[in-house]
Amino acid sequence: MTSFGSTMKRSLRRTLVRSVSLCSRILNHGGTGSRKFTVLLCVSVFLWFNLSAQQATWIWYPGDYEIWLSNNMQNRRTDRGAFFPVFWKIDSHYPLMDFHRDYVLSQPEDVTVYAEGKYNVKLDGRLLEGTPQTVTVPAGKHRINIKVFNQAAVPAIYVAGKTIVTDSSWLVTFEDKEWIDETGKTSDVSATKWLNAGSWTFTSPIHPPSQFRLPVKAQSAVSVTKNGSSTLVDFGKETFGFVRLHGLQGKGKVTVYYGESKEEAQSQEGAIALDRLQINSASKTDSVMPLSKAFRYVNIETEPAVRLDSVSMLYEYADLKDRGSFRCSDDEINRIYDVSKYTLHLNTREFFIDGIKRDRWVWSGDAYQSYLMNYYLFFDSPTVERTMAALRGKDPVTGHINTIMDYTFYWFLGIYDYYLYTGDKTFIRQFYPRMQSMMDYVLGRRNKDGLLEGLPGDWIFIDWANGLSKKGEVSFEQMLFARSLETMALCADIVSDADSKHAYTKLAAGLKQKLFSLYWNPEKHALVHSRVNGKQTDNVTRYANMFGIFFNYFSEQQKQEVRQHVLLNDAVQKITTPYMRFYELEALCAMGGQDYVLQQMKDYWGGMLKLGATSFWEEYNPAKKGAEHYAMYGREFGKSLCHAWGASPIYLLGKYYLGVRPTSPGYATYTVEPKLGGLKWMQGTVPTPAGNIELSCSEKEIKVKGAAGLGTLVVHSKRLPVCKEGNVERKGNNLYEVKLQPGKSYTIAYAAN
Repeated sequence: MTSFGSTMKRSLRRTLVRSVSLCSRILNHGGTGSRKFTVLLCVSVFLWFNLSAQQATWIWYPGDYEIWLSNNMQNRRTDRGAFFPVFWKIDSHYPLMDFHRDYVLSQPEDVTVYAEGKYNVKLDGRLLEGTPQTVTVPAGKHRINIKVFNQAAVPAIYVAGKTIVTDSSWLVTFEDKEWIDETGKTSDVSATKWLNAGSWTFTSPIHPPSQFRLPVKAQSAVSVTKNGSSTLVDFGKETFGFVRLHGLQGKGKVTVYYGESKEEAQSQEGAIALDRLQINSASKTDSVMPLSKAFRYVNIETEPAVRLDSVSMLYEYADLKDRGSFRCSDDEINRIYDVSKYTLHLNTREFFIDGIKRDRWVWSGDAYQSYLMNYYLFFDSPTVERTMAALRGKDPVTGHINTIMDYTFYWFLGIYDYYLYTGDKTFIRQFYPRMQSMMDYVLGRRNKDGLLEGLPGDWIFIDWANGLSKKGEVSFEQMLFARSLETMALCADIVSDADSKHAYTKLAAGLKQKLFSLYWNPEKHALVHSRVNGKQTDNVTRYANMFGIFFNYFSEQQKQEVRQHVLLNDAVQKITTPYMRFYELEALCAMGGQDYVLQQMKDYWGGMLKLGATSFWEEYNPAKKGAEHYAMYGREFGKSLCHAWGASPIYLLGKYYLGVRPTSPGYATYTVEPKLGGLKWMQGTVPTPAGNIELSCSEKEIKVKGAAGLGTLVVHSKRLPVCKEGNVERKGNNLYEVKLQPGKSYTIAYAAN
């Protein structure tokens, strides 16, 4: 009976495979009715394969699809309708790719082959005739090779059988090292650089990677105001998508002006985004704008002979679910958290981008902060990996990432944190050679003192701050450089490159020693901003000093000196962007300043909410008035009112109030150290690779449930806490610890300090 069932299944599979081949031919040549039938048949075939076989996925050379997709996304930016490309070097995918995998089969197997591009198939080195969509692989040990060429899109394949399926276990190379030896047999030269294939979530053979689009859903306007030839439409909050014009009729011009503010939408000369249409239709027709854009308001100007019934939109989004959460006794903080979440959602697209209106680019410094927020909200590793791969590009390295020295270092820091939070070594193993070549580029630009300073072609960014000097050897850059070298030592250890680990460790230690011997000024109780011509400058800024705190580079005494003389010193130039407020407040939280930081969040982010913000801005200066808040870069509406770096309360509240952080890769061990910081109560969840950590905390009781891994609950209490589910260990200075076992719930009675 079993043998008969297997025979029937193989026969049915062969029939279905042939049906898929027929589907493809009908799709290419059939009429509309035939195509509808074919799509249904293909879907049915695909569902049957899912039920009876292992899941296949589209695969490609790791990093290539990410580069191709980012090129397409970033070069969709327009300014007043003009194409506005990135201004750094962009790489492309390899057009010719060779895939292979070895299998041992107990019985013959039919497989179906799909490819993006022209392809051929070899079985055990023998080239099969034509372009086969169905291949029968005999029982025994075999190697399947598929070679694909595609100049326009990334060469990718999808192979579906019962046990033979494409996934990340397939190997791929862009180097064609195949040759014919003297006996006439094909061989693979051992020097060929085979890597594990890249993939994402493309598990349908009829939806190849090049067709990927973010999902959309219809949304209506909140209000519509008509004034003569103008129709001002308000969607109620910052949003992103495609505007739809309904019931267009007549002959004439229509112009759509987009605005994050009402003032921008109503400014025909100042609106950064617009669409212009020429209408010539006797009957009513609908029109969807060709590019997704950011807006809250749209202002539609029509010529007298054109009529318009209504306006709606298709909201475009990345379908990521919230795993993290936070609620507390302060309604304003709750509102800040909610708007931060929405801000991060809007700026999480195919990649983590900077802002949805103006740039829509992948900037390394902006993305680095999004990674950290992501770990406390989505915990979506694929978006982190895609973004890091797109930013890095390919060898040879000819400039810093985004042309910015500090942004190169943020790329390294992102890898450091990625491993700490996820514990995933795969990305590091695949991209370690690109990490090495990137670091080789950096090391080659050191001066005679082994330090970095801006060279021709470098942009030393740091922050948007008036009068901030970028001359000489800036201490902040050396600080990030040292951490990047530590990252390289960590990665070298993961790939068992002992010699490089030793070299990077030595370089990092030497640079940290120079950092303090050359920049620390005892009289100023801080690191000075820079050295020029080998001498310290008098200027003290916040940047290197606050990073030194949460990098844990300072002694405890130095931390207190920096806190008093820099972070809490109004004489030191203040920070006005959420970008660097992120790090300033993190440094203060790392030193136990949650009470102070809570008020800072209410003043800064709450200040934007009081001005009507529905997402958080690129920059906020409370001294500005009215429409002055929208100006930046010398443009009346140049500022982004939805910028990813504005969402940092997600990270601060998760890591420093709920107090959850990994202490070894992938939350194998972790710490939960709740601090109310002036709140009466708080509760929330923090995602990890293997489930969520749940916490609620009041001034008298803490409840916590751990995920996988071993946790340590750190309790600040005026008296000895009581916990029936675990042992309370006294650590001194009103500090106590409870060890947390995986999946177990604990209730602790205590008295908050």
